[in-house]
Amino acid sequence: MTFLQKFMSTVLPKTWAEEMQKESRSWMVRCTCGFERSVWDNGGIRWKAKGNPKFKSECSSCRQNTWHTMYHKSGLTAKQDWL
Repeated sequence: MTFLQKFMSTVLPKTWAEEMQKESRSWMVRCTCGFERSVWDNGGIRWKAKGNPKFKSECSSCRQNTWHTMYHKSGLTAKQDWL
């Protein structure tokens, strides 16, 4: 866990911390190369959030500085265009 994740897990009540981690794991970050992983595994927290923000970052798979899209697992359909 990152410092922020440890700090928030310590400060918040246990049930909230577990909810925060579970929800952060259901939010995914996808690179234009197709590589994706959860926000939590990426070192972040996304809790009680909405929207699908896009941001430029280095991909841990292709090592390119490309656009990444954040989305909730339940909100993506097979034919949805994410870029």
